[in-house]
Amino acid sequence: MIDKSKQIQQEETAVLVGLVSKEQTETQVQEYMDELAFLAETAGAVTVKRFTQKMQHPDSRTFVGKGKLEEIAKYVKEKEIRVVIFDDELTGAQINNIEKEIGAKTIDRSDLILDIFARRAKTAQAKAQVELAQYQYILPRLRGMWKHLERLGGGIGTRGPGESEIETDRRIVRDKISLLRKRLLEIDKQAFTQRKDRGEFIRVALVGYTNVGKSTIMNLLSKRDVFAENKLFATLDTTTSKVVFETTPFLLSDTVGFIRKLPHHLVESFKSTLDEVREADILLHVVDISHVNYEEQIGVVNKTLQELNAFEKPTLTIFNKMDLYEKHTFDEWLEPETKQDILNDLYERWQHETGNNAVFVSAVEKRNLEQLRASILEKVREMYRKRYPYKSEFFY
Repeated sequence: MIDKSKQIQQEETAVLVGLVSKEQTETQVQEYMDELAFLAETAGAVTVKRFTQKMQHPDSRTFVGKGKLEEIAKYVKEKEIRVVIFDDELTGAQINNIEKEIGAKTIDRSDLILDIFARRAKTAQAKAQVELAQYQYILPRLRGMWKHLERLGGGIGTRGPGESEIETDRRIVRDKISLLRKRLLEIDKQAFTQRKDRGEFIRVALVGYTNVGKSTIMNLLSKRDVFAENKLFATLDTTTSKVVFETTPFLLSDTVGFIRKLPHHLVESFKSTLDEVREADILLHVVDISHVNYEEQIGVVNKTLQELNAFEKPTLTIFNKMDLYEKHTFDEWLEPETKQDILNDLYERWQHETGNNAVFVSAVEKRNLEQLRASILEKVREMYRKRYPYKSEFFY
């Protein structure tokens, strides 16, 4: 699926394009563009400029208006920009029309996310899931997209499965989708059997927005070396470890991070991976409290959990990166008492919001980890008592 020979050897220059409309305010668009820039960086591109336009709704032919497109085309030509990234989904025809006007590779947010997933996929399951999502992305765009897919030179947005098969048509793509679904069904059956073989252990799953520190916390709690990096979607495959706190064992799983505007076909393709969330007994919702929009990120995660029918599960909210929060919030001349008052207000608010199911930590500084372990242990033992009241060895 992933053509290693086409991976870019140097960083690409990119410009970002967003639309302020009745669905998205100017403030929201700037926040989304910040995240799009981080996605681009994760994919290996350097963002050099952003373009935004205010419109009631996207132009059906070129997404943005004629004047804005001419402005983008002029900049792209002058600065020799290699890729233009739109924050919202484009149709195949829009991609084709935009590329004709600006003369540069054009991709959308979904295509960019798929590219990152293609880079990150390591196991047969993850590769098949990403490939399925790629074909599902391509199918409705076939008419306008094949010229886009046959482009030589590699780079972000060209890691699609159609690069060496230009003759692919709707029938062949549908056949490939069907084949991949069958392959994933077999992998799902094997994974389900493996999950059943885990016995009577309580299962705990780490969930959260992408890049909030789930893998770092996984490493601290399980003493296992899970890949952690300050980039989006650092890991795609669920990692599960047996953990023992005091005398109480349980299974701890790290899962793929959620994100705003996550392509629907990607969620659909990764349903089997997200089974770890659906089948967990307890969720650990990790939040990057230092992020300026952490409350919106909480909302995105909660909405995704609702879609997975997992929102009602017992949940401990872990507010991570308290060190960065304090660095961003407190001025150096602020009185210690004032700092503590601000922190107390924060603690009280979220303990109230979560029903006293919140812990505030810094995984990097290993701050407050004992309280985190104690809170997890309390929840795990409570679950054992409910499920196996006759097995006292699990909760003492």
